[in-house]
Amino acid sequence: MNRCRYRIALTLTVLSALACTAPAAEVRVVKSAGETTRLDVSGFSARGAAASTFRETLIRDLQLSGWFDLRSSAPEFRLTGAAADNGERVEARCTVRDAAGQTVFAKRYQSGASAARRLAHRVSDAVVKSLTGRPGIASTRIAFVGTRSGAKELYLCDADGAGVRRITRDGAICVAPNWGPRASRLVYTSYARDFPDIHLLELASGRRRVIASYGGLNTGADLAPDGRHIALILSKDGNPDLYVKDMKSGALRRLTRTANAAEASPSWSPDGKHLVYVSDHSGRPHLYIIPARGGRPRRFTSMGTENVAPDWGEYGWIAWSSRRGGRYRIALANPSTGERREAGPADGADYEEPSWARDGRHIVCTRTSGYRSALYRLDTVTGRSIPLVTISGDWYTPAWSP
Repeated sequence: MNRCRYRIALTLTVLSALACTAPAAEVRVVKSAGETTRLDVSGFSARGAAASTFRETLIRDLQLSGWFDLRSSAPEFRLTGAAADNGERVEARCTVRDAAGQTVFAKRYQSGASAARRLAHRVSDAVVKSLTGRPGIASTRIAFVGTRSGAKELYLCDADGAGVRRITRDGAICVAPNWGPRASRLVYTSYARDFPDIHLLELASGRRRVIASYGGLNTGADLAPDGRHIALILSKDGNPDLYVKDMKSGALRRLTRTANAAEASPSWSPDGKHLVYVSDHSGRPHLYIIPARGGRPRRFTSMGTENVAPDWGEYGWIAWSSRRGGRYRIALANPSTGERREAGPADGADYEEPSWARDGRHIVCTRTSGYRSALYRLDTVTGRSIPLVTISGDWYTPAWSP
């Protein structure tokens, strides 16, 4: 199933933040691809256990963001402030100033002491947004499939790989999770009723319902950006074809009618007007793009022996797994500009099933080597890759929340 799930010119704009002091001036810093902003964090202190957790998490989040070089030598910006335990709470004040001493971000935060990590994620995202204009990803989550329980069940973790927890107990195969637009719902395929049905899981309440149980295959579910429609692969009329379903009325619209071929792994464009998906119509699996309202598909890939598992990111780039030279690599392309490149190391492992983070920079994917599968986080600007989940088990098909 995992085979079928199928530059940056960077302008950093310092935005006005909700300052606690004087209004922040707008500063504009232009960076070339791969360059980082020097941010000094040595002036941020912590007092107490929860406050120390907050500081450590905040600094790690800023490092993992890829946007910053956290050294104090000739910094362009300084993050100062303090975090302190106050009974059962942790309180923090954070200020960012430029090299001239101008305040560009200032805010106070507090939360329960047990939520110190979550609070640090929020602050990191606010700092990233303030200094880059891009959304931070520290407070996002990643859904994925794991075999730790003996069955393929769904799990969640934080963007830094911490907080791994199991969220299904189907005792059956669960595959292909995807997020709803507000990160409050997941759709996935489960064999809990012996057949592949598509389930929708409300994360806050834990409630689940079946939303597609047609005869044959029900898989590849992906909720549209508007949350009102869902793309899915159904074989109820013969071959696995691409459909769009209205979540309210239940009406189905069939987009493909490919004889003697199978479709898989649809992913919505950011504006919800198109879908990229996989078809083996040509004899090999390749990517195609089709209007969401129906129309003639156009082939998007031609290089490589297989191109599978596409994910259309928020900033317009499509990531997918491309098989070349006997190995799967992560390929990237922008349909609007025609730019194409690869991401991730060429270390002899297979890199598959990419999923974009909302910052348009990072990808989570499955790395397979020696018959073991692990989740890795890739920085598509620097090429850096790091393992995400380090606890024992095999982990697959990640999906990064919006």
